[in-house]
Amino acid sequence: MPGTRPMDRLDQQARHYATVARAIAFIRAQARAQPTLEEIAAAVHLSPQHLQRVFCAWAGISPKRFLQYLTKEYARTRLAAATSTLTVAAAAGLSGSGRLHDLMVSCEAMTPGEIQAAARGIDIGHGIAPTPFGDALVAWTARGVCHFAFRSDRDNGDETMIAELRARWPAAVLHRDDDGAQALMQRIFAHAPEPGRVHLVLRGTNFQVKVWEALIRIPPGHLRSYRQLATTLGQRDAARALGGALAANTIGYLIPCHRVIRAGGEVGDYRWGSERKLALLGCEAARHGG
Repeated sequence: MPGTRPMDRLDQQARHYATVARAIAFIRAQARAQPTLEEIAAAVHLSPQHLQRVFCAWAGISPKRFLQYLTKEYARTRLAAATSTLTVAAAAGLSGSGRLHDLMVSCEAMTPGEIQAAARGIDIGHGIAPTPFGDALVAWTARGVCHFAFRSDRDNGDETMIAELRARWPAAVLHRDDDGAQALMQRIFAHAPEPGRVHLVLRGTNFQVKVWEALIRIPPGHLRSYRQLATTLGQRDAARALGGALAANTIGYLIPCHRVIRAGGEVGDYRWGSERKLALLGCEAARHGG
């Protein structure tokens, strides 16, 4: 809306997301019955007109169109389209870049020596701020973002989220900076007029880093199955190890593990909730997938 500050817009989108997530949960439970707009609205205790407005304000499209992107049929179509690109190997090296929405993401991996140095006390800023997909904790070093986690139902207040960050970086010096987190979220989620640029600091095994870089190179609005991603990496039989690398990803959204689904079109697991994964995929499909 004209005159709306970016942070106010993100906060409003975060509130709308809570409604959208409840609607998605209801639709998943009633998928075979193909619920109408009126039935979905009743399940989230809104009028059909109000739900329509919330969806359009949040996703930019109608609930009916948005929900078409959440079906297995759509997912299978996108997976089939991906087969034509699997012969293109992932770029080598640790400094590749890729597009995520309008955001330019670049990344680099920490060397074993740097990881040891980090254990002796790296300075990490962190804070919690709204996003279009609910509140999230973001953390950063002088070199870039090192942690991004959405608030989930299992989190018991901010401290639960921060405790996970502290466990990941036990000897780091953590300082709370919600204003810095809000400014960073504005860069990440501001699609116009100027795309943001974010640098990521990856901390993992060589295989995990290779997987995460491959994820960043999956175009928004596109999907990959575990087998397709393993094939892209030149390791067709590494699907199980691939799943472990996805589970070890602690930079959600920016390393888009949500774009990997099961071969049959099922959304599969997601650390921050399957409804959120569907919401992420639905929005990307609406903006980029046609």
